[in-house]
Amino acid sequence: MEPLIIVDGANVVGSVPDGWWRDRAGAAARLRDALAARDESALPGEIVLVVEGAARGIGPVAGVGVEAAPQSGDDHIVALVRDNVWRRPVIVVTADRGLRQRVEGQGASIISPGRLRASIPYGGATDHT
Repeated sequence: MEPLIIVDGANVVGSVPDGWWRDRAGAAARLRDALAARDESALPGEIVLVVEGAARGIGPVAGVGVEAAPQSGDDHIVALVRDNVWRRPVIVVTADRGLRQRVEGQGASIISPGRLRASIPYGGATDHT
């Protein structure tokens, strides 16, 4: 069964110190595009990128859904896990310890941002100006 892979956008973007804080929406869009360009044999499943704050304006692309958290990104991710874990495997990409505990308690698996970045063409911004 195809897993649902929920990506904690703020946490993954924040794991690359490339000046993302100057353009949060642009950084989230670069991550979304890298997820769309992934080798699906290395990272199979339905991808949902959860964004919050200034990144809420980015839309989905083919192969990557985008969910704008109305409040806390962590709470939105927990709700997505709760709504899906009973019918298919759910994997959450985050390094946030508190979020990890919350979603593991509901039956989700975890992938670190570093492991995700190793499987997609994402290293952060290509232009640091």
